[in-house]
Amino acid sequence: MLGITITCTALIEQPSPAKDGAELKVGTLKVGKILFLGNSITLHGPSPKIGWTGNWGMAASAPDKDYVHQLLARISKAAGGTPKVMIRNIADFERKPTGYNIREALKQELAFEADLVILAIGENAASPKTDDDSKQLAEAFGTLLRRINEHGRPRVLVRSEFWPDVEKDRLLKQASDDAGAIFVNIQTLGTDTTNAARAEREFDHEGVAAHPGDKGMAAIAETLCKSIEAAAGAGS
Repeated sequence: MLGITITCTALIEQPSPAKDGAELKVGTLKVGKILFLGNSITLHGPSPKIGWTGNWGMAASAPDKDYVHQLLARISKAAGGTPKVMIRNIADFERKPTGYNIREALKQELAFEADLVILAIGENAASPKTDDDSKQLAEAFGTLLRRINEHGRPRVLVRSEFWPDVEKDRLLKQASDDAGAIFVNIQTLGTDTTNAARAEREFDHEGVAAHPGDKGMAAIAETLCKSIEAAAGAGS
């Protein structure tokens, strides 16, 4: 992803149950436990060499400005309580999808058995150049979604890439459809230059600057929230 070295970190946030003690839901959708699997847009630890000192979604100006926390705020308000949350950077899967041991690398995350999983990947994966490349990447995406579905009965949302790639997004959508996941198309967000962090402030590193800024993060959260509301209304 534009020369950035990803820091892989898992975070668990403390939940607060619904005030009446009921199971946390948005409509009919259970949201008591939410798992975010993504890359630096989802979570990146401090990396002074590129001028990034945060430990949240790059390059939001503060933790509560990244898409994860903005989406969680919306969900918490709708559910009447704060879900238990796990956030994990899986950029290593993107870079070496065929050699990634999902069961071992994501042992803790799979055991979490989330009610809702937000999968926001693709940007670090190499764009397929041959039919065989596409086949291998499709198989990797499909395997990851199958492993997620094996643990609990999660509703899974798969976000398209912020920096659009027609072939990778096609493969993500196909894998989502095959796995019964909801594909959320955000392609137009990345083509809007005002959604990039460089439009809001200056950065020393071009890779950081290319990430969604506060406006872009808010737009991602809004798009995902609409898909969650639709899923909640349709049942799970």
